[in-house]
This record gives sequence, C-alpha cells and structure tokens, in this order.
Amino acid sequence: MEFKTVLKEKIDYIETLLNEYMPKEEGYQQTIMKAMNYSLKAGGKRLRPILTLESCKIVGGKEEDAIPFAMAIEMIHTYSLIHDDLPALDNDDLRRGKPTNHKVFGDGMATLAGDALLNYAFEVMLSSSINKKGSNKYLKAINEIAKHAGIYGMIGGQVVDVESENKIIDKDKLDFIHLNKTAAMIVGCMRAGAIIGGATEEELEKVTKYGKNIGLSFQIVDDILDITGDEEKLGKPIGSDIENHKSTYPSLLGLEKSREIARQLIEEGKSSIDGLSSEIDFLNQLGDYIISRDC
Repeated sequence: MEFKTVLKEKIDYIETLLNEYMPKEEGYQQTIMKAMNYSLKAGGKRLRPILTLESCKIVGGKEEDAIPFAMAIEMIHTYSLIHDDLPALDNDDLRRGKPTNHKVFGDGMATLAGDALLNYAFEVMLSSSINKKGSNKYLKAINEIAKHAGIYGMIGGQVVDVESENKIIDKDKLDFIHLNKTAAMIVGCMRAGAIIGGATEEELEKVTKYGKNIGLSFQIVDDILDITGDEEKLGKPIGSDIENHKSTYPSLLGLEKSREIARQLIEEGKSSIDGLSSEIDFLNQLGDYIISRDC
C-alpha cells in the first residue's frame, strides 16, 4: 500500500481517538473546553501520537497500552502551538488554515486553553496509569514526556528561540533551539511509547537516535518551507521567520546545504533502527516523507 495512504489511515485513527478523549463542552467553564477542542480539531500531521504508538509496537508492545499517552502528546503539542501563535510570541493569524485560537477566543482565553491542554494531558496519562499492572513503566513514560516538554526540552528551546530574535546566532545555538523546541517532544513521545512497550536499554537508545534525527530534520524542512512553501498548502503564512528576524538553517547555511543536512539526518535516523524490528518499514518511509514534504 502506498505510504501516503497508510499515513492517512493512521491520521484518521488518531482523529477518531482524539474525539473520544476531548473534554465535554459543558458547565460554567465550557468556554475553555470549546477553546481546547477548537485547536485539537484543527487537524495537522498528528506525527507525535503516531510515533508514540509506532515506537511501542516496534519493540513488541501492545499499541493500545500507549493510546492515552499518544493523546496526551497531541494535547501538549497543541498547547504549544496555541501559545506560539499568541501576539507576545509569533503573533500568527492562521494555523492549519484556520484562524488561530486567540483570534477566535481572545488572548486571555487562548492562554488558558494552552494551560488547560497541558494540565489535561497529564490527567489523561495519570488516570490511565493508576492501579495499572506494571505501573512503574507508565510513570517512567510520563516522566519522559514531562522532561522533554519542559525546561530541559521544548520550553527550554522556546526560551532560547525568543531570546534569539533579531540576533544572528551560530549553528550550535540554532541546533540547541531545534533539538529542544521541536525534536525533544518527538524524542520524548518515542521514548515513552518504547518504555510502555517494554523496550530494552539498547532498543531505547536506537529509538532515541531515530527521534532526534527526524525531529531535527523536520524542523530544518520547516525552515526551508517558510521560504519556499505554498501558503495554501501549509495552512499558515510563509516568511514568518524572516519577518520575526529569526536565524534558521537556510539563513545561516543556504537552502541547498540545509537540504543536504536534512537528508543526511534522515538516513542516519533510519540506520539507527535498522534490524530493530520487522515492522520498521513505516518509520523508514516516514523519514523519506519528512524530507520530501511540501506542507
């Protein structure tokens, strides 16, 4: 079956699951649920929850055991996008082809919606893990997600990204931003899935290498598409990096060198999981898709 067909099936599966996990829009505070669900329903690649389930599966685990974690990962990712779009940060009007959360619900409610999604993600993970057999591995998985989403991961990268606006930074600092702001959550979700699946330390290391490489490559491609992409396909304005005076791979190294590095990272990532499982075809093809995507 063609990769894009398989990917679409996996995305549709995640969408179905997300609908089951979204909070009900009821009570005096129902506006916050509406704001949370507005962004959760906005679509997207659903890459992180897919990777959570895949990493569980390739180490011999049961995919269904990782479902609450996959849903939580997408909630955390969505919260980060809501906050990224706020006027105080990137000040974007569109996300996935729709008005950003603060354009619909206002800055204050959008801020709260992001906060609520982050908190709700941990409710989902913890409530599914309490009193569960082998609960220690689920606590380890939650810790991986918390760590990679926090000051030593995504938020740490965002901090340096904000502080680097209007400045020319070197490649080391740019790599720190990309490896933390983008790649950390991909690494975190894959490690969490693998831990739930019962991965050995060796398997966990291979999964980590893959996640780090495709995460960095994914962000480099994003940097490229911010210059060369089609706004309609991307569902968001292009040129925002230039407008916000951000250093990127293309601005530091040029488009062709950036493409070359992204391709090399994907090949190294694929090599890291070679022989790990008989079910790595999807992850290998996903790497090729990341490097060739136009949205």
